[in-house]
Amino acid sequence: MNNKSYEKLRLRRCLVILLGICLIIVLGIKFVILGAVDTDYTDVFQAIYHYFQDSLDGYANYKVLLYMRFPRIIMAIAAGWGLAIAGVGMQGVTSNSLVSPFTVGISSAAAFGASCCIVFGSGFWARQEGWVVGAFISAMICMVVVYAISSALGMKASSIVLAGIALNYFFQACTSALEFFADEYQLSAVVNWSFGTFNGVDWTETGIVIAFVTAGFIALMILSPKINVLMIGDDALSRSMGVNPTVIRALILIISVLITSAVISFTGVIGFVGLVAPHIGRIIIGEDNRYLIPFSAIIGSLLMLIADTIGRTILRPVSLPVGVVISFIGVPLFVILILRKRGGYHGA
Repeated sequence: MNNKSYEKLRLRRCLVILLGICLIIVLGIKFVILGAVDTDYTDVFQAIYHYFQDSLDGYANYKVLLYMRFPRIIMAIAAGWGLAIAGVGMQGVTSNSLVSPFTVGISSAAAFGASCCIVFGSGFWARQEGWVVGAFISAMICMVVVYAISSALGMKASSIVLAGIALNYFFQACTSALEFFADEYQLSAVVNWSFGTFNGVDWTETGIVIAFVTAGFIALMILSPKINVLMIGDDALSRSMGVNPTVIRALILIISVLITSAVISFTGVIGFVGLVAPHIGRIIIGEDNRYLIPFSAIIGSLLMLIADTIGRTILRPVSLPVGVVISFIGVPLFVILILRKRGGYHGA
C-alpha cells in the first residue's frame, strides 16, 4: 500500500470513528427522554436550566431526568465503552477472538464476591456499597490467580485463556453453591445482581466508572502499536521487533481487568459486549488496534445504549435488566459474525 492509499484509509477510519461518536451523542439525547413516562426535549433543557439556577425544588420530573436518566445514559455509554476496549485488549494479546472479560472469569468472580456479601455480609458488607467493594475485590483476586498461573507457564496467550476459562467455571460453581445458603430475599438479590442492570446508578458511581474507563482507554491506546505486534502470534518475532510479549500481556491483562472490575462492580454481570463489539469493529474498520480500540468502544456504547433503552421501554413501566437484553441482542449478532468470518476481516 502506497502512502497516498494509506492516508485515504486513515482518513476514512477517522471519519467513521467521528461519525460513531456523533451517533452516540444523538442517541444519548434521544434516549434520555424515553422511559416509563416519556418527556420531551423542552423538559431536558428546562431541567438543566433549573439545575444551574438551583431551583429544582417542586420539579419532580426534572429531578428524574437529572438524577436518574442522565446518570443511567452516561453509565450505559461508559460501561459499553469499558467492556468493549477490555475485550479488544484481551483478544489482541491472546490472538484469540473468543476471549472477553466474561470468558476469562472476571465477571463470574465479581458475581461471586457480590453474592458472598449478599448472603453472609453484615454492616457495611450487607449494603449496596459493600456488594460493590466485594465484587471488585473478588475480580482482583481472580486477576491475581490468572496472572500467577499464566506467569508460571511463561505468560503465554494460551495459558491466560485456559486459566481464565477454568476460573470462570470455578466461580460460577461457587456462586451456585452460595444460593443454597441464601434465604428468599438474598436469593432474589443475587439473581438480580447477576442479571446486570443500571437501575439506581447515580452520578458518583458513574464518575468512578468514567475515571477507570478513561484511564484504561488512554493506556490501551498508548500500547496499541505493541498489541498489533503481538497479534502476529509469534513471540520470537515480537521480541525481534522490540516488544516483550510477557510484559505487554501482563500490562494488558491488568488494565483490562481493572476496567472490567470497575464496570461490573456497579452494574452487575453484563456479557457479550466485550466479545461482540471487537468483532463488529474488525469487520467495519479493520484489525489495526490504533483504530479498532476507539471504534470498538463506540460499538460497545451503542449496543449498551440500545439494549438499555429497549429494556426500559419494551414492557414499561417494568424495566428489563440490560444484561438480559444485551444477551438477546448479542447471541444472534455473534452467530452472524461467526458466519461472516469465513471471509476474514477487511475493514474500512
